[in-house]
Amino acid sequence: MGRRALLKGSLCLGVCWELEPELAFGQDDPSTVRPKEGDLLVDVADASNKPLTPDDVPAGGKQMFAWAMDPADRTVRSGSRLNRLLLVRLDAEKLSPETRSRAADGVVAYTAICTHTGCEVVDWLADDQLLYCPCHFSKFDPKDGGRVVDGAAPRRCPLYRSPSSKGSSLSRSPLHRGSGLRRRSEDSG
Repeated sequence: MGRRALLKGSLCLGVCWELEPELAFGQDDPSTVRPKEGDLLVDVADASNKPLTPDDVPAGGKQMFAWAMDPADRTVRSGSRLNRLLLVRLDAEKLSPETRSRAADGVVAYTAICTHTGCEVVDWLADDQLLYCPCHFSKFDPKDGGRVVDGAAPRRCPLYRSPSSKGSSLSRSPLHRGSGLRRRSEDSG
């Protein structure tokens, strides 16, 4: 392949990406599209896809995993493991100020992907209340914005915004590089 062909191909990809990012990456399957503002959160293990509420997340217990679901057509965005979220419900008084500002009744949401090499953060160290990635032994503190406590991870586990207010369902909305968890009633005013 010549230099000119490579440059033309790059230019076409760039234009396509700008105009329609889903097409540039071959995401024509709605379940692989990244979660969008207003998507509801559903339990990975629940085939009924009932939207989660803060009460559905066990207090002080092991994290649970969630997918985003489009509320209009009920498409669950489970086609990419990168869309997987983990939810933990902790004592709100023990959360750092930044984490507390992003929590909904003590529920915090993090990406389930480790910042080291992209493994999944699947374990919970109950005694220390830490999230744990078994691939390279990274530990993250969910009470302090996903701060790395130990291990090879170079950065915090990304925390999603979770402003607390009255409502029933948890929903996801974009914030900077991440997305957030918030009460469904905020969308209606």
